[in-house]
Amino acid sequence: MRRVGRPGLIGTMARTAVIAGTAQAVGGNVSRRQNQRWAAKEQQAQAEQYAVEQQAYQQQQSQAQMAAMQAELAALKAAPAPAQVEAAPAAGGSDLMAELQKLAQMKEAGILSDAEFAAAKAKLLG
Repeated sequence: MRRVGRPGLIGTMARTAVIAGTAQAVGGNVSRRQNQRWAAKEQQAQAEQYAVEQQAYQQQQSQAQMAAMQAELAALKAAPAPAQVEAAPAAGGSDLMAELQKLAQMKEAGILSDAEFAAAKAKLLG
């Protein structure tokens, strides 16, 4: 004969075990997802910090390179200008080309204005 109505002791225990197991599984999933979100946020923060450090490093390198170019320009401006450039021998042509390339690089970098570039080029070419 089967009883109708409330479940017996074994039925109640079984129901409680199912509910407890389900709650534990759901709680574990929630905890795992939350840990994954925190790990993702931490990775993102580390990536952003790395990007900031890289940008600062590149900026320092650019500033050092700019200071070196400005020092080179100051040295070129301080050098005495020759009275008159005579016809350069064939070996001197490479020096002339090197100087012209340096001037062009300084102009592209924004160190020399168009007028300064033209004046320096005119001095070199005579």
